Amino acid sequence: MINDLIENYKNDIIQKTQELIQIPSILSSSEHPLFPFGKPINDALEYMLKLGKDLGFRTKNLDGYCGYIEFGEGKELIGIIGHLDVVPEGDHWNYPPFGGTIANHKIYGRGAIDDKGPVISSLYAMKAVMDNCHVQKRVRLILGLNEENDWKCIQYYKKHEELPTIAFSPDADFPCIYSEKAILTSYLKMDYSTFLNKDLVIKSIDTYGNAINVVPKICSIILKINPQKITMDDLVKNLKHFIEHSHFEIDLYKIDEQEIKLTSHGVSSHSAHPELGINAISRLIVILSQIFQHYDIPIELFDFFSQSIHTQYHGESLGINFEDESGKLTLNVGDFYFKNNILQIGLNLRIPITVNMIDIGNSFIKHTSSFLNVDFDTISYKPALYLSKENKLVKTLCRIYNEETHSNLEPIAIGGATYARAFDSCVSFGANFPNDKDMCHQVDEFIEIDKLLLSCQIYAKAILALNELT
Repeated sequence: MINDLIENYKNDIIQKTQELIQIPSILSSSEHPLFPFGKPINDALEYMLKLGKDLGFRTKNLDGYCGYIEFGEGKELIGIIGHLDVVPEGDHWNYPPFGGTIANHKIYGRGAIDDKGPVISSLYAMKAVMDNCHVQKRVRLILGLNEENDWKCIQYYKKHEELPTIAFSPDADFPCIYSEKAILTSYLKMDYSTFLNKDLVIKSIDTYGNAINVVPKICSIILKINPQKITMDDLVKNLKHFIEHSHFEIDLYKIDEQEIKLTSHGVSSHSAHPELGINAISRLIVILSQIFQHYDIPIELFDFFSQSIHTQYHGESLGINFEDESGKLTLNVGDFYFKNNILQIGLNLRIPITVNMIDIGNSFIKHTSSFLNVDFDTISYKPALYLSKENKLVKTLCRIYNEETHSNLEPIAIGGATYARAFDSCVSFGANFPNDKDMCHQVDEFIEIDKLLLSCQIYAKAILALNELT
């Protein structure tokens, strides 16, 4: 019966997913007290709350930090935790990033799989259950707005609202996630002020809004020379030499006789899987280290990077090549900027669940100790999530997936971070299917329509199963 109902909702599910994608809900600055994450993100929240109300649910806006859509009665609360914010769109899409275009039986657009499609899928799963089944618990779809950054939305929710008794987040993979690696965001920093009078200097750096949890696809830098000491022709000749020998894709553009722009190109991927991408920042820094060394202007930050990090996705050169049942440690270089005479390189690490954070910090301190001007600062840390594979929530959700797909799969561990780690008795559950390419944060992000509908069926059955769980 549930599956037939969801088939009847098919056109609405597709249309609402398209419409939600068409709202460019990227984090932006805002001084409006009710738009803490910017108006576009607030527009996405208002869209969802109106849709929820039109479908017959109870809704609430929590001061623009987040919102929820709910039905049912009872003391216990089943939570479904998704998010409406998205990472920047990037460039070179074949489809408009905020078009919600349908092609090849897929819906394309930023947020299609992360996490707008799964949020719509979850809402219509709730609709099917609400209209046709009796439940003894309340079911609440919590709508986060700051997941791609620092989770202020969920922090606000936890301060002001009831916490779910049991929950899942439709923001990762099927069949079910029992473990998520810890996440460390850190910066390597160097004071550049003593280099401002050199014959070759950095004028500006641009990463085009790349999020630190994304492998950067493009990065540019403008260098300026003292033409009395270094000629532009000589600089161009040497840069071309280093680039050709590296086999990196880096373009040179001579602005005038004193300034040149270098633009490094890579391939974007989620920072949980940096080996699937090509890091434009890493490649650019390697060339910068070589060119500054050539002119006897060594930049310690660049030299340390080239020796100890470079393209080492798993931290081998730093001596942090840890691995356990949750996978290998991974490292992504996601940020690079020059501001107030400070050079900074941002790192995003996904750390196996059994690894001690102190070991990571000690390794960085050890390897930077011989570089007197390089500092290592931790910006944020998200502890790992771990539930036993025998946990009743994990087993129930995995069973539902296997029944609906005629599979026999075991729960898995991931390097990504979801809202599941913000709550007790919560795990991630879909909406990526096994063996599907992970399109989160990628150019031409999409969700397959058939799998969008199948996930809706799975979520409806999961709600019913969790309603019976004691």
